[in-house]
Amino acid sequence: MMKIAVAGGTGMVGHHVVDVVRERGHHAVILSRSTGVNLITGAGLAEALAGVDAVIDVSSTRTVSDAESRAFFGAVTRQLLDAELTAGVAHHVALSIVGVDLTPYSYYAGKVLQEELVARGPVPWTILRATQFHEFGSQLLQRMRFGPFVVVPRMQSQPVAAREVAERLVELAMAAPAGRVPDLAGPQVERMVDMVRRSAAAAGVRGLIVEVPIPGAYGRAMRDGTLLARPGADIGAQTFDEWVVAVPARE
Repeated sequence: MMKIAVAGGTGMVGHHVVDVVRERGHHAVILSRSTGVNLITGAGLAEALAGVDAVIDVSSTRTVSDAESRAFFGAVTRQLLDAELTAGVAHHVALSIVGVDLTPYSYYAGKVLQEELVARGPVPWTILRATQFHEFGSQLLQRMRFGPFVVVPRMQSQPVAAREVAERLVELAMAAPAGRVPDLAGPQVERMVDMVRRSAAAAGVRGLIVEVPIPGAYGRAMRDGTLLARPGADIGAQTFDEWVVAVPARE
């Protein structure tokens, strides 16, 4: 039995990772404030990592600021790697995003820094890049509502099931460190506005959903396919339509 720590284990992806670890007969250690661990300051990390074989980092933050994203992912990654080295953790697995190196702006700026720190860090590592999750449409439905309107960026996405991402991360953590592994994407390309509309319909949410192009290089990358799977990527099984029926969005 392995002891696997999950940074951000109470989050959207993290709770799936914890479930998969336990379902496969291993011991999951949740690294989050709710369990007494502060990933930014490092408080509680040393104790939590005692005897841990591998760490899966799926931590995240809500920001569209380059500086804030870099500050968060820089602090968390440095704290994790330092504590892992001291504790003798043999494998660091990080979840990143398809296309971040081509779109190093906004939230993605921090993910680029995270990848750089992991790749040159002292702990053997694996990085998996995935596309946006099926849940992204319902998140935008909640976060981008302004009165009777929901404003959605004009964007192409190839959404993948968070559960499938979690399964892949656990498989990687159980194996030897492998560096950058093939990306993981969903089976179909979708317009984000259509995903939000279908999420709204499934949840019974009313309102006018408006698609708006985001200016600049970041917005262009959303529209031009930069964030879609590249040749050689692994393709997941569950489509967005299958997910939205099985797990209706919640307002």
